[in-house]
Amino acid sequence: MKRLWQICLLICGLAGGPAMATELKVAVAANFHPLFEQIAEGFERDSGIRVRVSSGASGALFTQIVHGAPFDLFLSADSDRPQRLEQLDLILPDSRVTYAVGVLAFWCRNAPATELELRQWHSRLAIANARTAPYGAAAEAVIERLALGPALQGKLLRGNSVVQAFQYVDSGNVNGGLVALSLLKARGVDASQYWPVPPQWHGSLEQQAVILKRTAHPQAARALLDYLLQQHALLTRSGYSLAPSLAQL
Repeated sequence: MKRLWQICLLICGLAGGPAMATELKVAVAANFHPLFEQIAEGFERDSGIRVRVSSGASGALFTQIVHGAPFDLFLSADSDRPQRLEQLDLILPDSRVTYAVGVLAFWCRNAPATELELRQWHSRLAIANARTAPYGAAAEAVIERLALGPALQGKLLRGNSVVQAFQYVDSGNVNGGLVALSLLKARGVDASQYWPVPPQWHGSLEQQAVILKRTAHPQAARALLDYLLQQHALLTRSGYSLAPSLAQL
């Protein structure tokens, strides 16, 4: 992999001007938004390339992209939507890559969060909408696995994104939720209040990124993606796992 400074020198040479003339528009899954803001800040500082971030549920961002939204990169919370964009021939060849693996966590505000507490849960529970958010689909799979459907009938509060589900619990509207571990880490929630759900309890939360074919700055986009893929320590510290391919970089 080329070092960031080498790529940025190439960008400047091809552009015939300073890197600061380049601006990248990045669509970022809601769960990854807080961490990506930190990464984008470091990239801007190191490269001089501006980064504009739009955040939302992966499904909503996917729909915007299919309808022509002018993004350069898409960081999804799943692998399905990047694969579909590849099938639609909307991404640059060989640009689809796993940048992180998400972790679903049970968050309980009024009691220690444990597996037993989750198995016995019968109060309102905040989750993301499974139709638009991969973390919502993972939460639904956990509920089905634990046969919690009858106990939670009419008690599921679904947010448009995992961030909104997180906010329902954070505001005190509900006492529990199935949310992204990364959001709990970013908020500084005490570790006694959350329990990471075993990954085998739900489908993969492999999060993939793609560079969109419509980008006017393909080399700058690749530089940003390479920069992201190098943030191993930050990713793991922030509540993500690394894909085997990432761990070898």
